[in-house]
Amino acid sequence: MIVLWIGFLIIIVLLLSLDLGVFHRRVHAIKAKEALLWTLFWVFLALLFNVFIYFAYKNCWFGIGTAENHIKSGADAALKYFTGYLIEKSLSLDNIFVIALIFSYFKVPAMYQHRVLFWGIMGALIMRGVMIFAGVALIKKFAWMIYVFGLFLIITAIKMLITRQDKIEPEKNILIKLAEKIYPVTKNFEGAKFFIKKGKVRSITPLFLVLLVIESTDVLFAIDSIPAIFAVTLDPFIVFTSNIFAILGLRSLYFALAAMMDKFRFLKLSLVFILAFVGVKMILSHSFPIPTLVSLCIITAILFVGIYASISASKRDMAKLKSPF
Repeated sequence: MIVLWIGFLIIIVLLLSLDLGVFHRRVHAIKAKEALLWTLFWVFLALLFNVFIYFAYKNCWFGIGTAENHIKSGADAALKYFTGYLIEKSLSLDNIFVIALIFSYFKVPAMYQHRVLFWGIMGALIMRGVMIFAGVALIKKFAWMIYVFGLFLIITAIKMLITRQDKIEPEKNILIKLAEKIYPVTKNFEGAKFFIKKGKVRSITPLFLVLLVIESTDVLFAIDSIPAIFAVTLDPFIVFTSNIFAILGLRSLYFALAAMMDKFRFLKLSLVFILAFVGVKMILSHSFPIPTLVSLCIITAILFVGIYASISASKRDMAKLKSPF
């Protein structure tokens, strides 16, 4: 089993190294077409890995699928992985809107945004891994924690519905305050550098502050999204891999959607309903368990309705603008 974990981590590190060290070695602004192609590439990899999940659990490769995580078959494992991936992918969309606000607040040049998001993803891999294993351990040790997580998701959904997320206040960020006490901050961006040394003085650039804000924001989103996948499965390998593949494509998805985020006005409402549904599913997990396939259909339907309503509303707005009356 440990071989499987190590192998997966090596593959992820290699993919990220190729991403930054080869394909994006030259600092440049990511265009929508390039971002869309990369988004499709990461989605393809996630689906390809789902095929591996099917055969690995079906044939118990590396001892996987033999643990007490209620995986009935290879098909069951693949379905749980895909459902978890869809949940994490959809919830990460809200993260994209916040990232756009952060870049806008700090006025980060488009050519440097990919680098910030790359290292943000690297930090997220570590933080989410720790949180996933801690969450699984808690639920396995204290079965009632599943109800706590479910209630937490419902509260989060209500909070998301009634609060606005269009205000960024970095001056209140603890990491920013700590960094500014330790290092002086340069007034301007110094290319794609996070640190710069002038004489004997080592300073941080505004780009590093942006990275800190994004990292701290991801922690908050992880606290919301990771418990959601526990409603699908407690198998740590499925939870971790589906989560990682969902956030790996977050950078390219951001650049693909950056120019048309305002057209998805009802997407946030869809995410509210998804969180609420998953929370209810967790609370009912012991008394009235909802099958994974049913959950997948409901989540897909909620996303579809949100996207369709957003596109329809945008078309109506465009029609009103063109209409002389």
